[in-house]
Amino acid sequence: MKYRHTHTAPAAAAKAAFSRTTAYRFEDDPGLLHQKASKRERRRRDPLADIFEAEVVPLLVASPGPRAFGICEEMRRRHPELAEGVRNAL
Repeated sequence: MKYRHTHTAPAAAAKAAFSRTTAYRFEDDPGLLHQKASKRERRRRDPLADIFEAEVVPLLVASPGPRAFGICEEMRRRHPELAEGVRNAL
């Protein structure tokens, strides 16, 4: 951002063809994005964490080609507290 030496952040951003927000973000931390990327942690608790090793893995071992839909239906039949969106976690 060489324009920043003589212009305000919004003016320098306009001359460099990017947004004011990006200019302020760049001023705060001028490093490249790929150099500071960190691994994102899980945002939600895994709904199958408690039963995966005990119940899902034996189902996968017993029948080598099951579909996620069938396994999820079986888990929801055994555990009615599981939400309908549990297939996305599998």
